[in-house]
Amino acid sequence: MTADSTRNVTTGAMHYVGLDVHARRSSVCVLDADGKRVRQFEVRGDWPALLERVAADVPRPFAVCYEASCGYGHLHGRLSALADRVAVAHPGKLRLIYGDKRKNDRVDAAKVAKLLYLDAVPQCHVPDADVRAWRGLVEYRRRLVDRRVAVKNQVRALLRGLGVGGVPPGKALWSSKGLAWLRQLTLDAGADLLRRDLLAEELAAKVKRVERELDARAARHPGVSLLRTIPGVGVRTAEAVVAYLDDVRRFARVRQVGAYLGLVPCQDASAGRDRLGHITRDGPGTVRKLLCEAAWQAVRRSPGMRAYFERVAGGKPDRRKVALVAAAHKLARSMAAMLRSGEAWRE
Repeated sequence: MTADSTRNVTTGAMHYVGLDVHARRSSVCVLDADGKRVRQFEVRGDWPALLERVAADVPRPFAVCYEASCGYGHLHGRLSALADRVAVAHPGKLRLIYGDKRKNDRVDAAKVAKLLYLDAVPQCHVPDADVRAWRGLVEYRRRLVDRRVAVKNQVRALLRGLGVGGVPPGKALWSSKGLAWLRQLTLDAGADLLRRDLLAEELAAKVKRVERELDARAARHPGVSLLRTIPGVGVRTAEAVVAYLDDVRRFARVRQVGAYLGLVPCQDASAGRDRLGHITRDGPGTVRKLLCEAAWQAVRRSPGMRAYFERVAGGKPDRRKVALVAAAHKLARSMAAMLRSGEAWRE
C-alpha cells in the first residue's frame, strides 16, 4: 500500500462506493460526485480487513452499496458506523437491471457504484440483529424438522425391509409407547436400528429446545397473538410471518406482501394477451410452506376461507392445489392487514 493510498481525504462532495463482497476477497470501486471512477482496489482478507481498508482509503463523506448475501445484516451494521448511507441491493433485481455477459468482481463493484450514484439501487430490507436471530431460529427449526422426518422415514423403511410386523401405524410409532416398542425390538440389524432410533430422539430433543426459545420470543411479540386469532394459524406460522414481515409498514400496499412471499403468479402480458404461470417462489420458502399448511386448516375451520377456496377451485379436483395457494395468498394479505391495523380476525 502506497503512502497516497493510505490517506483518508475528507471533502465536501459525496463519494459513491460499490462493494463486491466475498468471505476472503472483496473488490471496491469509488466514484466521485460526478460519477467518475477515482479509485478501485481489491482487498485480500476477511470482512475486518475490508472494513479497515474502506475506513482508511475511501474519501469522506461517502455512501456505500453492496449486494445482499450471507451475513449482509452484520456487514450493514459495521458499515453504518463508517458511511453516511448504506444501501443493500436485492440480488435478483440487480441482475435484471444490470445484466452483462462480462462479469467479474471489479465489474460488479463498478456496476453497484454506478447504480448507487444514479440512485437506482433496488434495495432490500435489512432487519435489526434481534429479528435476524429470530429468523435464524425459525429456519433452524425447519431444518431440524426436515431431518427428523427423513430419519423417521429411514426407520420405517428399515422395518419394512426386515419384514417386521406389528408396526404401530402412522404417528403412533413416535409416541412414547411406540418408541418403547421400537427400543425393545431385537433384530439382526439392531445396531443400525438403534442408531436411527437414537438419532430420531436426539433431533426431537433439539426441536423441543429450539421451540422453547421460539415460544419465549413469540410471547413477547403482540403480533403473534394477534395472528393466532385466525382459524388454523398456530404459533409457528404466526411467528414466521411476523419475523419475516418485520415492519409491515415498509409495504406500501397489502398486495405487495404476496409478491414478497412468492405467492403471486408469473405474468406474461403482451399485445392484449395476459398469461399467468406458476407462482414466482420469491422470498422465504419456510413462510410459504407454513402458510400453505395453515391454509388447509383455515379452509376447514373458517366459512369465509372455505367459500373462497371453493370459488377458486370451481368444483374441479385438478384446481384444488391452485385454490390452496390462492387461499395461502389471501391468508398472507389478511395477516398483513391485521398487523397494520391491530384488529383481530373476523369473518
